[in-house]
Amino acid sequence: MSKQRSITLRFLAEPRDINFAGKVHGGTVMKWIDQAGYACAVGWCKSYCVTIYVGGIRFYTPVHIGDLVEVQAKIIYTGNTSLHVAVDVMAGDPKQRDFRKTTHCIIVFVSVDDDGKPIPVPVWKPKSEEDVALKNYAKKLMDLRKGIEQEMQKFLD
Repeated sequence: MSKQRSITLRFLAEPRDINFAGKVHGGTVMKWIDQAGYACAVGWCKSYCVTIYVGGIRFYTPVHIGDLVEVQAKIIYTGNTSLHVAVDVMAGDPKQRDFRKTTHCIIVFVSVDDDGKPIPVPVWKPKSEEDVALKNYAKKLMDLRKGIEQEMQKFLD
């Protein structure tokens, strides 16, 4: 069975998903992001993966009830036991198929065995200029996270 680098989940935004402003709740969008990211990670690793970081989540525009939603997840970097997945949420009127990007983020997963211990992930290698740019994006975000973690550590003790 081949490794799966990306996945797209599609569905309609339903009335049960709304917030007090009548748009799809941000927490619902974050749940969709986590589901797509997880499906992408395990499709690549063929093992259970746990979320260890969700970063840079950016909501650009709201998702409306009745929108056709596409949650696109793609591997952009692999380490020894971890992998970075870029997730984009697109939404639009299903009659028009005119999609707009509503949300973007990066999720870092770690592949684990049955005892919850990290295990190696298959290596992903960029194949195009876009892939190289995405890998560099992931590496730059890793460097930025180090500074963020140092700042946050001051308040965790």
